[in-house]
Parts: sequence; structure tokens; C-alpha cells
Amino acid sequence: MFDPNKVASKKKEDEERKVALRQIETWSMEIIPSEIRGDAVVAAREVICGDPECAPIDTAVTIVFNKGKDGMFGLPMEAKEVTKEILKIGFPTPEVLHKWQSGEEAEWPPLEDDVELDEAMMGQLPKLRFDIDSKVLCRIGENAETDWAAGTVIKLWYREPRWPRGSFAPYQVRLDDGREIFAPADMEQVIKAAPIGR
Repeated sequence: MFDPNKVASKKKEDEERKVALRQIETWSMEIIPSEIRGDAVVAAREVICGDPECAPIDTAVTIVFNKGKDGMFGLPMEAKEVTKEILKIGFPTPEVLHKWQSGEEAEWPPLEDDVELDEAMMGQLPKLRFDIDSKVLCRIGENAETDWAAGTVIKLWYREPRWPRGSFAPYQVRLDDGREIFAPADMEQVIKAAPIGR
């Protein structure tokens, strides 16, 4: 049966998605170094994952350089959830962007699914606020006041094999109840230091 409310709701969701994707593209252009920005074209889109072990919807960002290499990275969340801070954390470094612009190969993030991070790789990634074994609180729901769970950071620069190439999360956390989750961004709204004495 035709439901005009569902049609209107779907239309509104589609428009919000388009606005969020355009915002990601605008932020991406702002992050790209000014000296190579004119050679870049950015396209953001959502990618649906049918596998129950991966994020249901990822946001993929493609950067195309005129006469250079194309690059792509992903964020394990819907476009409407992406903030400029989250985008900056997942964004390729200026060095990688310059290599792409000049036609050189450069991995981003510089991780392989079955390769452990070494000190050289860690030096290429943004500095995180927490270390392994840090006691933290992770947001696990929509309510920013009450939906927090205590846990311990068990891995930095976590990724799952089924995530799109370039998708990663700054932290994997083992909650005190035994569940293992990932924090999709290194932001106070997502993960914060646990109170002393926890």
C-alpha cells in the first residue's frame, strides 16, 4: 500500500545523505594541501556491506588527481556520522597526497591486513590520544550523557579484513563486560579517558 509518509521520509533521508556527502567532499578539499588542491577532484559515496561482520554502511572517499594517481580511503560509518575531525583522522597525510598528485604509488593507510605495524609505519600515522592498556570510556549508544561503557584499549589502528581498503579505526577496545568493539574516531564524543580509580 502506498504510504506518502514513507515516501517523504525516504526523500528526506536521501537529501540528508546528499548534503552529508557534499560536506565531506568540501572538507576533503579543505584538507588537501593548497599547492595541489587545484589538481584534485573528490567524490564521496556510501558503500553498503552485506556481510554481518562489517559495518553495514561505510563512507568511501576517492581523490582523483589530474595526470596523477587516484587514491581512496574509507570510514566505517554512514556519511551523516562523519565529522570534520573524523575525516581528518582518516585522511591521507600530505606526503601521501603529494605522491598521488605526482603519479607515485602510496598506500593509505599504510597497513596491510596481515602485517603488524612497525615503528616506521606508526610514524606515518596521526598521533593518538591513548596508548594500549589505557583505561577509557567508549560511547556505545545515541545518548551522549548515559551511553558510555568502561574498557581498555587493546589495539591501535584497528581494521577488519572485510572493511573496504583504507578503512580503519583508531582503537580497538575490550569493554569491561568482555565485548570487543572499535572506536571509529579519536574524539571526546566517541572515546574519553576513564575516571581515575576505575
